[in-house]
Amino acid sequence: GLLSRLQIAATVQTLSSSKSFSQNIPSCLWKLGRLNHVAIAVPDLEKAQSLYKDVLGAQVSETVALPEHGVYTVFVELGNTKLELLHPLGEKSPIASFLQKNKTGGMHHICIEVDDIKAAMTELKKKKIRILSEEPKIGAHGKPVIFLHPKDCHGVLVELEQA
Repeated sequence: GLLSRLQIAATVQTLSSSKSFSQNIPSCLWKLGRLNHVAIAVPDLEKAQSLYKDVLGAQVSETVALPEHGVYTVFVELGNTKLELLHPLGEKSPIASFLQKNKTGGMHHICIEVDDIKAAMTELKKKKIRILSEEPKIGAHGKPVIFLHPKDCHGVLVELEQA
């Protein structure tokens, strides 16, 4: 009756007067896309591959060396995203220093796709977000990638990959 009509009217008024979430997001010249992968540094790549393949039954890629990044990578397919297993390659590997601090391994970074990496770089620099390289490098998927400083991203190393 009357009470339910008043509740509906109050709800409609509240919804129409409040800004939607999307109105609070500033417009950008580039768009953030889907989560591409979560990267995990592992001290023993074969053991990690075996866990995901033999124990959990996931589809696991072959090991690929990426000397420019100082890592060996293996991708674990999860349907809606991937895990990237990282293991040090060479003396100056960033993963080696990560594993010195985290002996058993752990989450290293997240990777999010963007539709225009150059526009993202320009805008992020204007917003005082530090980028860990002057130019994008070619990542594990053969596409340009950049990394954002974890201190500017609430303690998370964020990789952006050109979609």
